[in-house]
Amino acid sequence: MSERKIAPSLLAADFANLQRDIEMVNSSKADWFHIDVMDGVFVPNISFGMPVIKAIAKHAKKTLDVHLMIIEPDRYIQAFADLGADILTVHYEACTHLHRTLQAIKLAGMKAGVALNPHTNIAVLEDCITDIDLVCLMSVNPGFGGQSFIENTYSKVSALSKLIKDKKATTLIEIDGGVNDENAKQLVEAGAHILVAGSFVFKSTDPLKTIQQIKDLI
Repeated sequence: MSERKIAPSLLAADFANLQRDIEMVNSSKADWFHIDVMDGVFVPNISFGMPVIKAIAKHAKKTLDVHLMIIEPDRYIQAFADLGADILTVHYEACTHLHRTLQAIKLAGMKAGVALNPHTNIAVLEDCITDIDLVCLMSVNPGFGGQSFIENTYSKVSALSKLIKDKKATTLIEIDGGVNDENAKQLVEAGAHILVAGSFVFKSTDPLKTIQQIKDLI
């Protein structure tokens, strides 16, 4: 199904050869670039800062899917729009006024995404699902790459898919964390539209082939 997308996560790329890895994704069958921004406060790790994202945007030829794992995301919405983000995803757990944050993201010209940590029930999105372009379900605890997939994610995808249908929303479902060739098909069957793959792609011996392999499964 062609509407299913793959978004390699640059968190797992080789930072010493970032341009090489970006060019690899450009030439692959992948659809988006997934960029994790961590502040060391909301999650126990720090990742890309603004200058690195600016450099990525200069070379990337595909959709920039930026995932903010930070506190007070509202302070940086315009900055990420200026850097060239196409989709900006904030964490439900970091937003006191989620609806207002979503409006601000759209006002800045980006698609608005909401990420949920593994322990957060999808019911919290019931009142604003029609305002959300993308829901990113964390299938690992956010903060570090290379973690193993949380099995409860399948039922969560199904429940979210039902909520979207019931509310007649057009929200896309993205899965982030531990995605590989063993769970990709089942995730899509449960209702996922976008699969974020980090370590599975970049740590493989042939990333181009690995991306194609997941694409074939979905």
